[in-house]
Amino acid sequence: MQISNSKALLLAVAILDVVNAHTTFTNFYIDQAPMGDGTCVRMSRDIPKATWPIRPINSQDMACGVNGDKGVARICPAKSGSELTFNFRDWPDGSQPGSLDKSHMGPCAVYMKKVENAAADNNAAGAGWFKIFEEDYDNSTAQWCTSKIMANDGKLSVKLPTDLAGGYYLVRSELLALHDADKSPADPQFYAGCAQIFLQSSGSSVPKDTVSIPGHVNMQHPAMTFHVWNKPKQFSFPQFGPPTYQGGSSRRAINTRANQLDQTLGLKPANCIMENDNWCGLTLPGYSDEKGCWASSQKCWDQSKTCYDSAGPVGSKNCKNWESYCESIKNACASGNFNGPLSATSFMPPPPSRLSKSGYSPQSAPKTESEQASATQPKAETVPVTNSANGDNSVEGGSVNTCGSNGGSKCASGYCCSSHGYCGKNDDYCGAGCQSAFGKCSGSSKHKRAHIIGRPHAHILAGKA
Repeated sequence: MQISNSKALLLAVAILDVVNAHTTFTNFYIDQAPMGDGTCVRMSRDIPKATWPIRPINSQDMACGVNGDKGVARICPAKSGSELTFNFRDWPDGSQPGSLDKSHMGPCAVYMKKVENAAADNNAAGAGWFKIFEEDYDNSTAQWCTSKIMANDGKLSVKLPTDLAGGYYLVRSELLALHDADKSPADPQFYAGCAQIFLQSSGSSVPKDTVSIPGHVNMQHPAMTFHVWNKPKQFSFPQFGPPTYQGGSSRRAINTRANQLDQTLGLKPANCIMENDNWCGLTLPGYSDEKGCWASSQKCWDQSKTCYDSAGPVGSKNCKNWESYCESIKNACASGNFNGPLSATSFMPPPPSRLSKSGYSPQSAPKTESEQASATQPKAETVPVTNSANGDNSVEGGSVNTCGSNGGSKCASGYCCSSHGYCGKNDDYCGAGCQSAFGKCSGSSKHKRAHIIGRPHAHILAGKA
């Protein structure tokens, strides 16, 4: 019963062959321990469009992204003061490297909202959101927050407040790309997703400065039309949303009896032996005869189908492992081995790795010189400013000059057109996904990605390099 021949193939085609682009929050770490791809994460279940920006900015999707009004089964426990590290990917299943195109410059923020049940539906959009982190342009390093995340392999680390009341929370990551905000009409691009957590805390504080999302910003705010291509880049970004929660004067206390100390919802099932996204493969019933063997085999295949059916943009890698386990049980029943169930140990996927260090965070300890050097993107020649029809501003290693699927123009002689439709000369532009019809290309990659003309910000599988 090769479910993977159909379900997994369709999933792979959706992920690799249609319209992925930009970025999405796919997984997170608590104190550098991995929660697993997609586990406890609200994200778009529309695989071809999972990394598209949220439009319009007054949409209900601004809270936790597309499908963010739907809770997922799992809620991850975190302690007061824990460090949460959000991971952003250009390819949600991690099949290709990258987190965000370097042209997508802008601020980032993290919000929280206390809820009765983090796994419940219809509790994301609306009032109650408070900000625990924000950063925009750092004049001292000449980098936007998004650029720092890219330099740290798509990771952003944030400390949870230490005085919040315990209980269930949604933790919302927000990236804003402003590369097209100066256009007419302006196109500020928000990327948001939410982690579902249970905060283990003896605190009793609830922030008083909260906002409704959507509603924390509108198109009349100057941040939505901010020109990131202006030079020199010594400027003050017009912040939006509530002030960042500081504790103390920005809080109010609640009755300690209302402060929930024990998690009862969204727990990992005790008999869960394999995970994929928010799906759990459960221990199969024991058997000692032929009828019991085939009954247990059927339960295994039923779970396998559920795994594939529930697999989202992060993929179905572990569903394939479970399917192989089911196949072994089926073969045992067919050969007359009616004692089981068989152990799943040899079919277990390798556990996800812990982080060796935090992602980018102003709250993190200063990096050593060697860490800074390894995290810094390679320097590249700056595209000269031109007055061509393609644009007239430059960015290190590339240009605001648009090309290919992002306007249809060709780059100037000697420049490459990146997968996202920008002209430049370094590997980000000339390597994987380079659009050879609109400029020169070099480097190699297993697959090339290009935008679909007429459908903005969409990847397609364009063949081998």
